[in-house]
Amino acid sequence: MDADGQADHLKAYGITYYSLEKQLEVRWLLNYRGGSFLISDTEDLRRECQIRGVSFEVISDQKTEQILEEISSPSRNMEAVELEKAPKIAVYTPEGNKPWDDAVTMALEYAEIPYETIYDREVLNDALVLYDWLHLHHEDFTGQYGKFYRAFRTTPWYIEDKKQAEALAAELGYDKVSEEKLAVALKIRDYVVGGGFMFAMCSATDSFDIALSAEGVDIAEPMFDGDPSEPGYQSKIDYSNTFAFTDFILERSPMVYEFSSIDMTQKRQISAESDYFTLMDFSAKWDIVPTMLTQNHTRLVKGFMGQTTSYNPENIKANVLVMGESKLNGEARYIHGIKGKGFFTFYGGHDPEDYTHRVGDPKTELELHPTSPGYRLILNNVLFPAARKKKQKT
Repeated sequence: MDADGQADHLKAYGITYYSLEKQLEVRWLLNYRGGSFLISDTEDLRRECQIRGVSFEVISDQKTEQILEEISSPSRNMEAVELEKAPKIAVYTPEGNKPWDDAVTMALEYAEIPYETIYDREVLNDALVLYDWLHLHHEDFTGQYGKFYRAFRTTPWYIEDKKQAEALAAELGYDKVSEEKLAVALKIRDYVVGGGFMFAMCSATDSFDIALSAEGVDIAEPMFDGDPSEPGYQSKIDYSNTFAFTDFILERSPMVYEFSSIDMTQKRQISAESDYFTLMDFSAKWDIVPTMLTQNHTRLVKGFMGQTTSYNPENIKANVLVMGESKLNGEARYIHGIKGKGFFTFYGGHDPEDYTHRVGDPKTELELHPTSPGYRLILNNVLFPAARKKKQKT
């Protein structure tokens, strides 16, 4: 999985998932040649690699032992982690949503990793217990329809989306979309606390935490929910309810395309050509989880925008781990934390290979980006629940 040795890093994750489905022995060699996978050899596996265009090497038992011995050395920042099972994956996304409008869905389909889609009805009916890993599509859990009001309130798609959201909320027994979305967020919170793995990108990250922090507080203006927001609602925000963020200031104006001070999009001063973020280095033997989540063939990842592009370090809780940051912009791009018995990862931006993805833009063709470092971070998270966990030192 290093830069020169692999022709298609993204499909290699699909091969690894395929191997787990076939109950082959799989080990993830952290920090060894870009985070390579060691898989027991079969003719079917070789054939599948050739069909999918994935580079592989067949090595002897003696060579295997040499590699594992090298990795186990205390002087090497490497570790071999057993992957035990193919995780069952759910993508939280509205019915009828175009699959190419979500980077995770595109990554899963390109890598040929199976997943199921669920939405509010399924979540509220406790379907999350059926899944090992949950991805949140770029959703707005605050019930403010993505803060698209200023630019898109007269467009047919915005009007239709709002109408459908209100109808679904009513069908599920809620007076407001914001109330229904909060109920969904609380179910997802319970899923993670109970031991689930959650991955979110773009606006699903901060809007999720904002919704949890505003439980029982009306922060939506009349154009969103039909009545005024609560007076002085900022002082009623409960940061203890959130996963990752604290001390943020909410954006009151419905005419501003922003949720709060968490996001750094409007504060950034950098050209697209210079926009990169750095992956942090962790101890593979002691900090296995962040090491897994940052496996890549480069430590420098090309930046990309989104409604929520990056995170203000001043609004990140002290117990949340920053795994990717841009010192030039003073921002966090990729963060991870523990909630109860479960884990969450938040990744800023919309599409790692579409710098300024906008509504209506054409889909990204991953065939043109098979070695994308930004997409590798997504797929690291997909395999994360498959690993046999060791107790972390930090």
